[in-house]
Amino acid sequence: MGLIRRLRVTQRMMERAMLGVSLRNQIRNEEIRRRTRVSDIAHRVAKLKWQWVGHIARRTDGRWGLKVLEWRPPHR
Repeated sequence: MGLIRRLRVTQRMMERAMLGVSLRNQIRNEEIRRRTRVSDIAHRVAKLKWQWVGHIARRTDGRWGLKVLEWRPPHR
C-alpha cells in the first residue's frame, strides 16, 4: 500500500506541474484530475496486474507459471 500511495503522490505532483499549479493555489485534487483527464495510477496498476496474470495463465509452453497456479498440495 505504501508504493501505491507514493505513486499517487508522484502522479498528483506531475499533474500539478502539467497545469502550472502549485500547492499554494489550493486547488483540489479532484479539480486537477478533471482538468488533466488522467486516470488514477492505482486503477492503472491494478488493471495491468490482472492483464499480466491473464497472460501468464494462458501460456501453454510448459513453463512453471501455469503449474504453480494449478498446483494442489497433497491432502494429509
